[in-house]
Amino acid sequence: MRSIIASLFITLDGVTEEPSDWQETFDEDMSAALNARIARSDTIVMGRGTYDYWAPYWPTATHEPFASYINGTPKYVPSTTLTDVQWGGYDNIAVLDGDLADELAILKQQPGRDISVEASPTLVNWLLQQGLLDELQLFVHNVVASRGTRLFREGGDLTRLTLVDSVISRSGVAILTYRPRAAGS
Repeated sequence: MRSIIASLFITLDGVTEEPSDWQETFDEDMSAALNARIARSDTIVMGRGTYDYWAPYWPTATHEPFASYINGTPKYVPSTTLTDVQWGGYDNIAVLDGDLADELAILKQQPGRDISVEASPTLVNWLLQQGLLDELQLFVHNVVASRGTRLFREGGDLTRLTLVDSVISRSGVAILTYRPRAAGS
C-alpha cells in the first residue's frame, strides 16, 4: 500500500506560510532531501489554497527539478466547491469531491509510489489529526516569523510522533522526518 507523505518548510514558531519571506537559503542538503522525496512519489495532493496560489505560476516555471515534478505528476485537489481545475496545458489534475478519507484510501490502494502532499498546511494538519498521514518531513528554519499561518493550531487532538530521521543541513536547517505513533504506543 502507498503512503501519504508531507513535507513543509517551517519556522521555529511553526509558521509555514510564505517561506519566501523568511527562508534565507536553500542548500545542497535541503535539495538532496527534496529530491529524495520527489523520487518517492508519483501522485500529488494539494489543498485548495495551495492550488489557487500555485496553478497560475508553476505550469510555466523553470525552477528545476520541482517544476518538472509538479507539472508532470498527477495532482488532486480536495474541494467541496470546485468542480473544475486547470494546470496550464497539462491534463493531469482532478478534484477530489467526495469524502476525503475515502478518496485517499482509494488512491492508497492503487499501484504506484507514495502520495505527496505539497505545501497545504491546513490539509497536512487535518490528515495528521485524522490519522491519515504516514510521514511528515519538516525543514525547520532557524527563524521566528511571528506571523503567518501555522501548521498546528489550538484545538487539535494530542498526536504523538516518532522521529525516524534527522539531518542538520550545512546552513543550519533541521530536516526532521516523523511518523505518527500507533495509538497506545
